[in-house]
Amino acid sequence: MNFFREDPNLSFILDQYLDEEFLEWAKKELDEYGELCANEIDERAVHTDRDGQPQLIKYDKMGNDISEVWVNEGYKQTVSETYNRGIVGYVHKDIPDLNRKGNYLYSYAQGYLLSQAEPGFYCPVTLTMATAYLLDHYGSEELKAAYLPHVLSTGEVELYEGATFLTERQGGSDVGANETTAVQDGDHYKLYGEKYFASNAGMCGVAMVLARTEDAPEGTKGLSLFLVPWRNEDDSLNGIQIRRLKDKLGVRAVPSAEVVFDGAEAYMVGEPQKGIHYMMEALNLSRVCNAVASIGIMQRAYLEARDYAYERSAFRNQLKDFPMIQDTLATLKAKQEVDTSSVFQLISLFDYVMNEPENTSEKDQALNRLLIALLKKETAEQAIHFSHESIEMHGGNGYIEDFVTPRLLRDAQVLTVWEGTANILGLEVLRLMKKYHIDKMFIDEIKGRIDQLPVSLSEEYGLIYGELDALKKQAARIAVMEDEEQTYYAKFIAEKMTKIFESVVALEDAVIGGERKLAIAKVFMQHTWKKDQPDWDQQSLAYYDMIVEQKTTSNV
Repeated sequence: MNFFREDPNLSFILDQYLDEEFLEWAKKELDEYGELCANEIDERAVHTDRDGQPQLIKYDKMGNDISEVWVNEGYKQTVSETYNRGIVGYVHKDIPDLNRKGNYLYSYAQGYLLSQAEPGFYCPVTLTMATAYLLDHYGSEELKAAYLPHVLSTGEVELYEGATFLTERQGGSDVGANETTAVQDGDHYKLYGEKYFASNAGMCGVAMVLARTEDAPEGTKGLSLFLVPWRNEDDSLNGIQIRRLKDKLGVRAVPSAEVVFDGAEAYMVGEPQKGIHYMMEALNLSRVCNAVASIGIMQRAYLEARDYAYERSAFRNQLKDFPMIQDTLATLKAKQEVDTSSVFQLISLFDYVMNEPENTSEKDQALNRLLIALLKKETAEQAIHFSHESIEMHGGNGYIEDFVTPRLLRDAQVLTVWEGTANILGLEVLRLMKKYHIDKMFIDEIKGRIDQLPVSLSEEYGLIYGELDALKKQAARIAVMEDEEQTYYAKFIAEKMTKIFESVVALEDAVIGGERKLAIAKVFMQHTWKKDQPDWDQQSLAYYDMIVEQKTTSNV
């Protein structure tokens, strides 16, 4: 098994966005990493999940609080093999073979492959990516010189993984209720307080922490951002204790903890009281990572369902020969490919906004935020759905821990919670409607893209035109409602926009991807817009050979 070779759609996507030199190098690297993820990393993930979960060593033999987190040797090997391939570093520094920086698109392609094996470990990678971004963009020259080479390490210096600590017990998503305080002490600060859900605790070399200086106002506007080294130069803890590790449903590879700061030495990053602004940029980066992890789980769940259907016989036939099974596999594959194309289209825009902010328009920035919210919500929910469908394909075996399917479901469940629930993301869409009139921007953008589609797809894009008109009317009605009433419809509007956006992506892929991508688009459109109606043409069955078995002839 090689996750890269199993997924020609990923190559199809990379062909669209990477130049020839970068593309050749990236495909070679991803082919090697895809084999590693499908074999050694996957085997280690099973061990970590079942027998080798992180453990808190709270005290040493003399009773001293050392708050050390133990991880197994296989986990450490995955850390080395993944970071040394530049999943974080090459976003910010040159790739030696190319003498040029990489980009987020390549990093997220690595994350997509990794998440098919170990989405739990992709969380620490995500946090390190966020730490690297914050330090690179807002850290002082002194802080960058001291810490950035370690955060970006690809093996040449000691790696410092990162972490971002926001959540406190009394606030949760209400970050403005945070109480952790920062007391100035010469050229640095001392932090006092606690963070209630601190992932990668004990494994990170540095953490980015929101805290409130003594003279700061209440609410989010009073929060500043601080870099906190986990240990002092003598390797002692930097005024930090871990109260306990969380006993989580899934993603057991990542140690999530309750962390207490008792005079931890900290250094302000950026300007005072702009911490929430900086952290929201990092949060959007993490939300993209969340979507990437989701499409990775979707792909792995599909592969497991497909392979089982081809191996298992029942009622004197292989499962794959039953029409209902073929419908399931074809619709899953169509949805997974369209979601993956949609996420990487977002990543292309995200790369532009993050790396060339001086050249981006207000529309670029607003659409970037909108697509992050829409696709984070949609893919997270679909990761759970795909895991469920894969379990059902396996029957009773799918519920047994000997198979990967139970872990996929447990790991997928966190993706709807991490970095913003559906309700939080719906509120983000409402904020964008009020601040940017994003509904009008979105409708204009989609109409412009539809105008570029060939007349041969008029039946499909005619349906989207109708949905755009409905969206326009619905947004106008919501705009005149009271604030609380608007929140009732937030997720409805988000879901409508997502369906429209992904439908256009599916049709655009059909234009450049040939008959198989056209078959994908037809099945996707049928399932998306008419799933409550019988498919009398049985498109998922008619195109099954092309979609699932990758055959190249059909009557599309």
